Amino acid sequence: MELSQMSELMGLSVLLGLLALMATAAVARGWLRAGEERSGRPACQKANGFPPDKSSGSKKQKQYQRIRKEKPQQHNFTHRLLAAALKSHSGNISCMDFSSNGKYLATCADDRTIRIWSTKDFLQREHRSMRANVELDHATLVRFSPDCRAFIVWLANGDTLRVFKMTKREDGGYTFTATPEDFPKKHKAPVIDIGIANTGKFIMTASSDTTVLIWSLKGQVLSTINTNQMNNTHAAVSPCGRFVASCGFTPDVKVWEVCFGKKGEFQEVVRAFELKGHSAAVHSFAFSNDSRRMASVSKDGTWKLWDTDVEYKKKQDPYLLKTGRFEEAAGAAPCRLALSPNAQVLALASGSSIHLYNTRRGEKEECFERVHGECIANLSFDITGRFLASCGDRAVRLFHNTPGHRAMVEEMQGHLKRASNESTRQRLQQQLTQAQETLKSLGALK
Repeated sequence: MELSQMSELMGLSVLLGLLALMATAAVARGWLRAGEERSGRPACQKANGFPPDKSSGSKKQKQYQRIRKEKPQQHNFTHRLLAAALKSHSGNISCMDFSSNGKYLATCADDRTIRIWSTKDFLQREHRSMRANVELDHATLVRFSPDCRAFIVWLANGDTLRVFKMTKREDGGYTFTATPEDFPKKHKAPVIDIGIANTGKFIMTASSDTTVLIWSLKGQVLSTINTNQMNNTHAAVSPCGRFVASCGFTPDVKVWEVCFGKKGEFQEVVRAFELKGHSAAVHSFAFSNDSRRMASVSKDGTWKLWDTDVEYKKKQDPYLLKTGRFEEAAGAAPCRLALSPNAQVLALASGSSIHLYNTRRGEKEECFERVHGECIANLSFDITGRFLASCGDRAVRLFHNTPGHRAMVEEMQGHLKRASNESTRQRLQQQLTQAQETLKSLGALK
């Protein structure tokens, strides 16, 4: 072989060797870069002085993914009339109830806890709450006892009532103790509502079939009501403690009186009256604080306000006072309803939105869109009528009731024109000025 050919072969071999080395180095750099991206730090860096652990990055990544699944991002909502958001629950809140003394709000969620909130903290920066744990279950419904020293809950898995007693500790806090035995299981269908009479004489539970049960406080069934409505969608005890009402597939609301003797003994349940006037199934209804007014909302796309202060024993029917349109109720989704204590404001919820109406004029005054990340599960005014509370995810949101303040202004202005003496005018003027100043501070004075 000639010398020139040998030199060409040697040069080609060297070139091929260099190309192979360059390819190997490029692959190695790719591996190092991939390792850095997976671990979040350079591959050559030591963790805590030790060589990097190949499994630590994947373990941390799986753990981080698991935490993110367990704690979804909280739904954010802002509005100029939002007074507060209560956010201590780690699960979705299904029900809430204001105590009759106005001091507390109870909430229950699927995180196996009940929270008791102080209403005097609503406008504060921090919102205190006391926690009661539900052992091996979770509550779907909660109601305060009339003396506000106990509350009852409906257990999701146990399908029964459980009573919790509140005991004040020496440090000023409270402990919550469940009674030794739960109520016996009587319902055959899921329970949708519970209630306690403010007289302390009975408890009501209603299931999604046509059954409403009246219980003694000791867990004895006093009476079984068949509503004959094909199904129940809502049931409640009136604030006066005399009546139980339900609505469902039929276009009416049925009301019964629970009768007791002079010595407090149970006697019977009798039909009192009905709210007739809707043309389709009734979603929900509510009483005013004195039980003299009721409101209802139906799939026919209307809401109605009724005067129920009638002599029903003489077959007198309730009077229809006002009818308003609420097109959202005509859909398949359920609607929630709340009536202010003085019956001047009606709150209707469909999906995750809330609409507030003036019941005297029938006009919509406020609308809050996408209030919660889920459909609104419960809606309620506090006993003063200052706030409207809603729940539907892990938070309770409290709104200033500006339509209520406007209704107060209208009412006081009317009373002032008819006032007959100076002292009455001064008192009315003071109330009028206070309501106007509140609206001004909220930026809602018209």
